[in-house]
Amino acid sequence: MSAYTPSETSRRSGFSLDTLRYYERIGLLSEIDRTPGGQRVFSDDDLGWLGLLRCLRDTGMPINQMCRFAELARTGEQSIADRVELLRAHAAAAEEQMALLERQYGHLREKIRYYESVLAETP
Repeated sequence: MSAYTPSETSRRSGFSLDTLRYYERIGLLSEIDRTPGGQRVFSDDDLGWLGLLRCLRDTGMPINQMCRFAELARTGEQSIADRVELLRAHAAAAEEQMALLERQYGHLREKIRYYESVLAETP
């Protein structure tokens, strides 16, 4: 198993060092190993977990729901149904957001076409 410094973990995960520290403080990251000198050392499993957190964050999951998901994950297999329910609800919200963005994007494209036509008619 590989070990990564906080800087390497930041680079690989796309999260800033401040975000990694914050996530550890609020419980999104737990049981991060430390060197004898106290520096955090991240594993491949930690990077995988950070990849999931990146997905949840990038798709708009609120921090409190991310924390709830992390709590459930730490409880083991007995919480799988609850995790699936939480992820399904989040997926539905993301789908609604994508539909809204699709509609708004169409509106934006219409405005661009309109203004381009006005520019084309201007002497």
